[in-house]
Amino acid sequence: MLRESYPFAEDSFSRFPSQSNIYGLCQAGEQELLAATLKGKVVCFRYQELQQKIRPVAKEVQFTYIPGLSITAELLQDSGDKATPFLNIYCDYEPGSEFNLESIAQSCLNLELQFTPFHLYHTEVQCDDADRETVFLLSGHDQRIHLYKENASLHQFEEQPVERLFPELQQLPSNVLWLDMLSIAGGRRLSAFGCQNGCVGLALVNQTGPEVLQSWRFQFDSPISSVLLFPLSCPTEPDQPSGEKSVEMEGYNLLVTSTIEMAVVYRDVQERGLSHSVCLSESDQWDAVLCALVIDLDFDGQKEVLLGTYGQELLCYKFQPAGKGQDEQFQLQWRRSFKSPLLSIIYLDLTGDGLRELAVLTLKGLHILQHSLTSTADLVLERLVLRVLALTASAEPVSVEERDTEEKDAEEEECAAQTPST
Repeated sequence: MLRESYPFAEDSFSRFPSQSNIYGLCQAGEQELLAATLKGKVVCFRYQELQQKIRPVAKEVQFTYIPGLSITAELLQDSGDKATPFLNIYCDYEPGSEFNLESIAQSCLNLELQFTPFHLYHTEVQCDDADRETVFLLSGHDQRIHLYKENASLHQFEEQPVERLFPELQQLPSNVLWLDMLSIAGGRRLSAFGCQNGCVGLALVNQTGPEVLQSWRFQFDSPISSVLLFPLSCPTEPDQPSGEKSVEMEGYNLLVTSTIEMAVVYRDVQERGLSHSVCLSESDQWDAVLCALVIDLDFDGQKEVLLGTYGQELLCYKFQPAGKGQDEQFQLQWRRSFKSPLLSIIYLDLTGDGLRELAVLTLKGLHILQHSLTSTADLVLERLVLRVLALTASAEPVSVEERDTEEKDAEEEECAAQTPST
């Protein structure tokens, strides 16, 4: 039995000319989405003001030389019907200038690939001059991850040996289907990858050097569809008159989803590696899990885990800490059915009102789900009331104490004035 009702309402649906894939959706700019289809069309989705109303608009963007692709925030990968695939890099954007997607789409750098590409990922690395630089990682059918870094002198991207910056990505056991990284304190990073043969790899890396400090691997029985590193906090018991809860950090965690088995969260991975796992019950009941996202949906400071399945279900789990004879667990809060398999999910503010929307890419198109404005407004008012009560409760003892002190000082002064001098 689900504990909470579904908190979203569908605002719009945009049907695409052909289906996409699990790599086919990304955020472009602050309030836009790009969706790629297998027949080579790239659709830009955004909200804009039309006739004094905010309305959704889906428009095809004419990227040059795109037969078919997967997509990430700054690159497009050509994987069409041609015998030779290419990596297409589009870059015509200067910091401080206005973001213009159509202008960027016309500036293309082609890199010929000698392998069939899979997941395209970008991250930042520390450079020799102390600046941070964006690099691109592309996994292929050759059981390797390829690193692409800009050559500043030539103003173009070149492939470089991945072990120079990412020594943890060597000697891979299979084709990598998903990759994720997270920078943590102390100049370190956590790197995770999931493979076609079911292998999951995790590494703790000192980014100065770089040097692999620790590494772990675990073998599943089915291909890994996604890996996702995330911090997790949970509320403590209220200790204030207002009933407010404080939030306590619980370390970094790794979510692993596969095509057959239940989704798993490995807890506190920087300390425990892959030794402590918590399964997400019923996550294997709706066919393969194809996408995942970890976000705070109910604004309580604790993140929820969202899973999208080939069985057309969106599942939401919330972490429940151990207590009262019960082990810690991720409990299913609600689920929502769609009319086609879910491929990708992103949470961003499309309308610019400060409240983010949930974008769900399916085989048939893009669904935009919005929070209920009524329930959100009620939550804001409730928290304002709690804040006022907290401020009032903290102010009252100070006022009483100051008043008692003032009265005591006044009495002592009066006594001193009435005492005769000798």
